Amino acid sequence: MSEDSGRPDESPISPIERRNSLERHLQHRPDARELKDKHILLDTKAAPSLQATAYELERQRATDSLKKGLERRPDREELVGRNILPDSTAAPAIQGQQKKLEKHMRADSLNEKIAHRPKPEDLIKDGILEPDEDPTKPE
Repeated sequence: MSEDSGRPDESPISPIERRNSLERHLQHRPDARELKDKHILLDTKAAPSLQATAYELERQRATDSLKKGLERRPDREELVGRNILPDSTAAPAIQGQQKKLEKHMRADSLNEKIAHRPKPEDLIKDGILEPDEDPTKPE
């Protein structure tokens, strides 16, 4: 393409240049294995006339398998009950922070309860613990 006019270069190419160009391109042509690895060619042993049908049958088999799997899939309530899904109405983007907040709130609550629990002497005095069950005395 000519840069100054904006139109393609339509000057004829000599047959020798054309043949050399084709040969150069054929030398760098990818082999069948590379094309199969890139999913350009189908990796199948079927005859070329049957490859499209075989491919379509394989897709249909995969579709049928997915449909069966979706039909047997447990509902949301069962997954929440089995602790697979979180029991939350929060947006998925903030569920991690919500879980972290709940954990910290639980830890704070436990720390508060531990701070106000009765001393072993009070439990012994109230008859809840026996004197030999005092956890502060080494055995």
